[in-house]
Amino acid sequence: MLYTYTKDPIGQFTEKDTGNYFEYSLNPDDKVLAPPAHGGRNIEYPHIVWVGGEGVCGMRGYRYAKVMKNVVYIITDEDDHGFARVEKWNIKNHHEYVV
Repeated sequence: MLYTYTKDPIGQFTEKDTGNYFEYSLNPDDKVLAPPAHGGRNIEYPHIVWVGGEGVCGMRGYRYAKVMKNVVYIITDEDDHGFARVEKWNIKNHHEYVV
């Protein structure tokens, strides 16, 4: 199943807690890193997860993420100091598309 707002998808997954379905693509930006917060380390985000809403109130329609086999690390916001807020999503039904 492809959503009309998804561009060049390479896979899909379902977030375990909510049951929401997402598709993801390769990150078109050269390199997106979450800056270290409180002594942490930079994490590279090679994917974008399509969350919808592109063009609505200036939203991009996607979030930077690192999609793995059973979890996704996804940038959801930034704090008052400009550090990325990263959530860890447990996922199921992860399928990579044949490209």
